[in-house]
Amino acid sequence: MKVLKFGGTSVGTVESLLNVKSIVEGIDAPAVVVVSALGGLTDKLIATANMAAEADPAYRDEMEAISSRHFHIISNVVPEDKRPEVIKEVSLLLNELKRIYDGLSLIKDLPAKTLDVIVSFGERMSSVIVAAMIDGAERRDSLNFIKTEKWFDKNIADQKLTTQLVIEEFQTPFNKAIVPGFIATDKDSGEITTLGRGGSDFTGALIAAALEAEVLEIWTDVDGFMTADPRIIPEAKVVPHMTFIESMELCTFGAKVIYPPTIYPVFHKNIPIKILNTFNPTAPGTLVTDTRLESDFPMKGVSSLRNTTIFSLRATPGSDIAEVQTRTFNAVAKQGIKLFIVTIVPERNNEFSFMVSDNDAEIAMNLIKSEFAPELSKRSIETPLMRNSLTTIAVVGEDMKNKKRLAERIRHSLHRDGIKVEATSTGASDTTITFIVSPERTERALQIIHSLVF
Repeated sequence: MKVLKFGGTSVGTVESLLNVKSIVEGIDAPAVVVVSALGGLTDKLIATANMAAEADPAYRDEMEAISSRHFHIISNVVPEDKRPEVIKEVSLLLNELKRIYDGLSLIKDLPAKTLDVIVSFGERMSSVIVAAMIDGAERRDSLNFIKTEKWFDKNIADQKLTTQLVIEEFQTPFNKAIVPGFIATDKDSGEITTLGRGGSDFTGALIAAALEAEVLEIWTDVDGFMTADPRIIPEAKVVPHMTFIESMELCTFGAKVIYPPTIYPVFHKNIPIKILNTFNPTAPGTLVTDTRLESDFPMKGVSSLRNTTIFSLRATPGSDIAEVQTRTFNAVAKQGIKLFIVTIVPERNNEFSFMVSDNDAEIAMNLIKSEFAPELSKRSIETPLMRNSLTTIAVVGEDMKNKKRLAERIRHSLHRDGIKVEATSTGASDTTITFIVSPERTERALQIIHSLVF
């Protein structure tokens, strides 16, 4: 049994949907097919919601455009005999969505819970269309078996409960099951929630892990993981194979091939991931497994994560810097803020740096000041330094901990081109070296690094 996930670009047009139909119908085995909303629709749903909440009458035109797009798709991909029922079902969803928008225009507010409901319509409608389009397919509603729980101000998957419910949902034989990705329900309230942007990948991974699928296929609009973003590096190449850890590192630092949390459920069950191209289905793609292969490239890729903030904390000489680190990480992690890298300054062993996203920077600063209020007043710890709007570039490959010479070559080459490296981390990961640079030099830095590494 396979699990396949098709992203927004794969279900965004008549042509791409017909490719999806051909791919799924060509599988001679049971398969669960997870689908995203039509390409670009989630952003449009959010933008239209904001218009409605501001009482901008233009939201009605946007609503009409959303409706027209879905009916156009239906008329071109759904078999004629199934079309009336699909039109009826999608119309009911569109009418419900319109009523919500009309309500927002009256109250002039957009509650977070309402926004979750609004963005759920994209996957709900696309799954109805795809289920009708594919021979022998049936729709299964993920709202019934993907469950979330509150964690601070976020909704996260309750993986234990979800696993149990997925097993129950799919215990009876099936041929092709079509599932809306991204959406879920709160395990306590039953309210509609989401798994966050990129959550359709995560839906696929949760189902694959629960059902112990032979493979999780992520169908997208690229031929696989590439050594760099081909829009910046035209000579970038497809990487045939990499490990879970390597793929996780690349995605954490900006490669948009897989939503990073996707990897954890299948990694623990040792279920391979295959990245394939809906628009070029014969391409071999990238296989992601738990072990390296003899044929592997030693270097896997260069990726970049923009809009990051670097914090530097310095304690007085003789202070227990390990304790300062631990307290810092605990204080920040308790609020669900993710740290990207940690670097101890070699020549100053009483100082360390870490990265967070720009969106979390202010909260992180307040948490640190609160945690170390006594030490800051006594000046045993200096006020943390914070630099916003930087780019983190990650070089991912084998045994990177021991490639300090490579890191020096990269730093030297960047310096020679006038690119200042704000910070470097060479020992925090077995697979990754990171460099912090200014955003305006990101593309040039990527070009230099890629030419050195590949």
